[in-house]
Amino acid sequence: MIFSGEFLAFMGLALVAIIGGVLLLNLSNVVHMVVSLIFTFIAIAGIYVLLSAEFVAAVQVLIYSGAITIIMLFGIMLTKHDDAEDPQIGKWRKLILFFGILGFAFAFYIGIYNFNIEQVPTTLHENNTMQIGKALYTKYIIPFELTSVLLLVALVGSIVLAKNDKKEADNK
Repeated sequence: MIFSGEFLAFMGLALVAIIGGVLLLNLSNVVHMVVSLIFTFIAIAGIYVLLSAEFVAAVQVLIYSGAITIIMLFGIMLTKHDDAEDPQIGKWRKLILFFGILGFAFAFYIGIYNFNIEQVPTTLHENNTMQIGKALYTKYIIPFELTSVLLLVALVGSIVLAKNDKKEADNK
């Protein structure tokens, strides 16, 4: 195994992404969970940069780290929260979960350790934004437009649901 700067950067970004995901699952404060999710999204964008996919990395930061996170925060602020106590998880259950995660990580490591991928020269990293744009606006124009219509319907539906909740709250 060769320890290059790219390898160390990948391992650091992967570690930040994994820690962010674990914190997302284990934190109890919702805002802290969203912040850990942001760390995960940004680390994944860094991995995209290492893979020479700058456009995908920029989209990852703009859409996921920005827009999706803001939408989640608005959803948190606009919904009602019950302050019910979570049941305490026993120590044995945590220990079994920890060993299960270690077993999965070990099996995953064994599965990919000697996995040889033939390296072939490609030109995917050259003008990848232009290649994505050409593919998106020629070959995939119908799914692209249908996605925009679906997002518009979801936006209108969320506004209608929010108005109905407000009317119900006013009537009580």
